[in-house]
Amino acid sequence: MSRFLRGAMPALSLFAAAMLLAGCVNLAPAYRQPAAPVPAAFPATGLSAPEAQAPASLGWREFFLDARLRRVVEITLANNRDLRVAALNIERARAQYGIARADAFPSVNLGAAASRARTSGSTGSASTLATQYSVNLGLVSYELDLFGRVRNLGDAALESYFSVDETRRSAQISLVAEVASAWLALEADTQRLKLARDTLASQQKSFELIERSHALGAQSGLALAQAQTTVDSARLQAATYDSQVEQDRNALALLAGGPLPDDLLPTPGTPLSAPVAQLLVPPAGLPSSVLLQRPDVLAAEHVLRASNADIGAARAAFYPRISLTGAAGTASGTLSGLFKSGSSTWSFVPSITLPIFDGGANRANLKVAEVQQQIQLASYEKTLQTAFREVADALAARRTLAERMAAQQSLVAASQRSYDLSQALFRSGGGAYLDTLIAQRALYLVQQDLIDLQRVEQVNRLTLYKVLGGGWSEASNASAAVAAP
Repeated sequence: MSRFLRGAMPALSLFAAAMLLAGCVNLAPAYRQPAAPVPAAFPATGLSAPEAQAPASLGWREFFLDARLRRVVEITLANNRDLRVAALNIERARAQYGIARADAFPSVNLGAAASRARTSGSTGSASTLATQYSVNLGLVSYELDLFGRVRNLGDAALESYFSVDETRRSAQISLVAEVASAWLALEADTQRLKLARDTLASQQKSFELIERSHALGAQSGLALAQAQTTVDSARLQAATYDSQVEQDRNALALLAGGPLPDDLLPTPGTPLSAPVAQLLVPPAGLPSSVLLQRPDVLAAEHVLRASNADIGAARAAFYPRISLTGAAGTASGTLSGLFKSGSSTWSFVPSITLPIFDGGANRANLKVAEVQQQIQLASYEKTLQTAFREVADALAARRTLAERMAAQQSLVAASQRSYDLSQALFRSGGGAYLDTLIAQRALYLVQQDLIDLQRVEQVNRLTLYKVLGGGWSEASNASAAVAAP
């Protein structure tokens, strides 16, 4: 065996020289992060300082205060099929990077062969029987990456992998916000259903009172008919929201990947809760550079980096390509003599390909790579601009939410007083029942509007959580798992 190793020394030396020569030149343009085409800071929020906090390290477990909602999010992240597909896409991208990375290293194979051949004696010579045994350690067509073609292809694959991982992070943040929004929709519709049922019960009692008074001649048939219409209208509203609650449950179950236990769902009879924290309103002067950490922005930048590396690979196609094929081993006509002195063999077959004329294919490929890089640059800038607008829109909506909420609560209180007074006046015989019906209808509508506005305020928090890339501390970073070459 020692003779075999000595015979393999030329091949081993060849491997070492190839590794020293590989990657001597990198023709990819130097990457510089593009300037962000957005203002340096977000618009002023006009909000008080205690409510303003930066989202840089806020995870979704810190963001959601309701224990039921946190558990729903956990179940969703474990079972949602779309997120599972995103995770599998990462595994595929990791494997594709491994394939591209493998091209940077020599492919060495150990082979053993045996052959036996008989030559015919019909030509006048005696027939012979020849036997040959061989063992070889071979270098299979290894390209010396003198101009960085293989390296740049590997870099492009790595950046593509990072982009896929950031896409998964973006999908996770969107999914967390979506399932929370669905939970809030179910909660709001549950409250609307309770309000409709309470209104129906109140109007049913009023109808029964009017019906008895009508039987005694104290109320007209008009008042009885008006009372009947309000009861039927309330019954219709209750049935509508009952159906809507079931649809909300189905939508939440689809996001969660399966049915959810009843104890994790909003329950009627409780006031509309605040399932998200009083966080995620940026402090005044928060720089827009925080958007550079949004997963979708990072994904776009990784794609831009990959296109930068593709230019280097396209440029390398204009230069010679040197490939090495070699083998060292031993051969003998007998199995026992396979490793004896004098049985060693070796071969060395370098080849060089110099492009002379290709009809302009290399130049066209380079142009494609350069244009693609410009396309990705524009896409990256558009992603940043879109992110800035999303944050600015969410802040603009939030700026007046506190004022709207105070006005709506005051309106509900005033409508409640109006209804109470009209009802008392009607029972004392000093007012028409129609006035009571109008006041009750107005109260019902403003109560519904308050539920809607409370949900809008909560959804606005979710929107800020999403557009500012909240939950960064919950998401893994692909660059920590894979070392750059």
